[in-house]
Amino acid sequence: MDINTLSIRIRMKKIVTLLAGIACMSLIGITGCDSKKEKPLTDNPFLEASTLPYQAPDFANIKDEDFIPAFKEGIRLQREEIKAITDNKEAPTFENTIIPLEKSGAMLGRVSSVFFKLVSADGTDARREIETEASKMLADWDNELNLNQKLFDRIKTIYDTQLDQLQGEDRALLEYTYKGFEKNGAALPEESREEYKEISSRLSELTTEFGRVIVDALAAQTVWTDDEAELDGLSASQLAQARSDAEQRGKKATYALVLTNTTQQPIMASLNNRAMREKVYNASIHRADGEGVSGANTWPLITEIAKLRARQAQLLGFPDYASYSLNYQMAGTEQAANDFLTQLKESFVPKAEAEMASIQDFARKTEGSDFTLQPWDVAYYSAKMKEDRFHFSDADVLPYFELDSVLRNGVFYAAERAYGLTFEERFDLPVYADDVHVFTVKDKDGSDLGLFYCDYFHRDTKAPGAWMDEFVTQSTFDGTKPVIYNCCNYPKAPEGQPNLISWDNVTTMFHEFGHSLHGFLSNNKYRSISGTNTPRDFVEMPSQFNEYFATVPEIFDNYARHYETGEPMPKELKEKMLQSVQYLAAYSLGENLIASTMDIQWHMLTPDQVPADAAAAAQWDLNRRQELGLAWQSIVPRYFQTYFSHVWGGGYASGYYSYLWTEVLAVNIAQRFEREGWLNQAVAQDFRDKILSKGRTVDLNQAFTAFTGMEHPDASALLPARGIK
Repeated sequence: MDINTLSIRIRMKKIVTLLAGIACMSLIGITGCDSKKEKPLTDNPFLEASTLPYQAPDFANIKDEDFIPAFKEGIRLQREEIKAITDNKEAPTFENTIIPLEKSGAMLGRVSSVFFKLVSADGTDARREIETEASKMLADWDNELNLNQKLFDRIKTIYDTQLDQLQGEDRALLEYTYKGFEKNGAALPEESREEYKEISSRLSELTTEFGRVIVDALAAQTVWTDDEAELDGLSASQLAQARSDAEQRGKKATYALVLTNTTQQPIMASLNNRAMREKVYNASIHRADGEGVSGANTWPLITEIAKLRARQAQLLGFPDYASYSLNYQMAGTEQAANDFLTQLKESFVPKAEAEMASIQDFARKTEGSDFTLQPWDVAYYSAKMKEDRFHFSDADVLPYFELDSVLRNGVFYAAERAYGLTFEERFDLPVYADDVHVFTVKDKDGSDLGLFYCDYFHRDTKAPGAWMDEFVTQSTFDGTKPVIYNCCNYPKAPEGQPNLISWDNVTTMFHEFGHSLHGFLSNNKYRSISGTNTPRDFVEMPSQFNEYFATVPEIFDNYARHYETGEPMPKELKEKMLQSVQYLAAYSLGENLIASTMDIQWHMLTPDQVPADAAAAAQWDLNRRQELGLAWQSIVPRYFQTYFSHVWGGGYASGYYSYLWTEVLAVNIAQRFEREGWLNQAVAQDFRDKILSKGRTVDLNQAFTAFTGMEHPDASALLPARGIK
């Protein structure tokens, strides 16, 4: 989820989304937990749709003990609904099979949409226990549903005989349903189904465990110190934040430096003490490889996941998991994705090497001619170089990026100017945490579009990164409007202090709201193919495109105001800052390129090729990066495999390239806005009509062409857009 050298954010869907009765459940869960204290179903809040506006979750009446009984009942009810379909003696039709399948699982969908989003945003120990039990149940039900031969036979009959008789969204739903079942093993011969089922269940356990370990490991790797001299370079507000974080974490020392989810840690740009920078960097990269304070080691999980995924792909007729996964994306083939990444690498490497050399030369001016640039030095000396060239520091601009102003006067204002949307905060709806805010989103004609929940501050119980998700999905068939939330992990300022955020965090807010716009402006019949329910290598485009609005002059001037005086950022400082955004841009692309490439490389392995143990896996990963020319001294992966949650704990396996792929789409779309006016509502309406409203109801390549006029995306525009020419 990033554009311009910036953010590549996690959209951490905890992945259980029951869509169209296809039950696209996450592969999560381990062992059972004690569910003896289950509440009776008579007062379970998930029995019926919420009576709150837009079916918003009634968090005031949802208790942890409600979830397991609701999951069980939801599965029971959907099992009955599926049986009614398969027991139907009439010849299978769209109306008697696909429609009731789409309608099935309403209760299970309600509880899944709340629980798995809640456990991502506020994953307490109690909820993790529930997740363990629920995930195993859901994985088993997922297998039962997807491998229901009688159901699949009906779907296949309709697909084979009636597809051409259907049009529009009906046809799109049938295609999506059939391919979903096919992708999940329904077409397997009987002798392969049991193995497939066992693999799916085990993968569910492993990916859940990976996600749990990563959250705990990140918290455990907090860097502590009593020596303020080690923190030289931090601003007064940063020191106050470190003291506050220490207090909240048991005050093992006076100061606590809390890690973010990525490899590089933003705090290293400010730390003058090189030894402390190295300490922070090592805490980051060793958080889950067995060498960190946490003791966590995810390599055994990774190797088993990789082997099982590879075997699963073989069962489905593919040579490896990458081929299987990419078959269902815009890229289509493993070759197409690899060719794209190779093309980027060839254009990028000379620029990257020159950039790293320039940073090292700059550092040697103060550190001596024998100084060798290390990964923990890059952010620090890049910041110094930028300050030397542009004559400002990040501390100079930080007072102009107050979170609430960025949200209301930036993110919301851009949506108002481009699309005519307005936002009204409301205080009558219950929330799951004190810092969550809720807004009604209104269309330009004054009609309500849905609800928007904002949850921006870090909690130790929150999954790392930033993401968008939905409690309720738009569907004219169901009569529902979207209820959407954005989550981030920004440090909350001490009481009485302003919540100032970095430029990177500013663009992240625009990015995640771009996903939200994709959901709010959806205008689709069926929830299964509505809004953001598109392939990975398309779904990131609206969010990356929306980042452009952060720098549109009218928008920027409206939100970039000093938190004390309300004065806009001075023109000279603004120009310097915006000019610097793309300064030394190669590093950001490089760390993403490595991560994207290695994701696919791991998933190109056959079961026999997967390294046998942790030591072999770590060595293979390093060797492969070296073979591909991606093992630079100072440019490191955005995520090393041991904490690559997108891939090993989430739904982006063999799909992390999507962030770069969709960035190309975003750049091409931005070119039309640039020509015709960023705040030209006619252009924005055309974008809404041809892309944002369509969900998965049309051919996405054709939708792209319809808006841009381009027959194919132009990848050559990416490097100039990033400032790499």
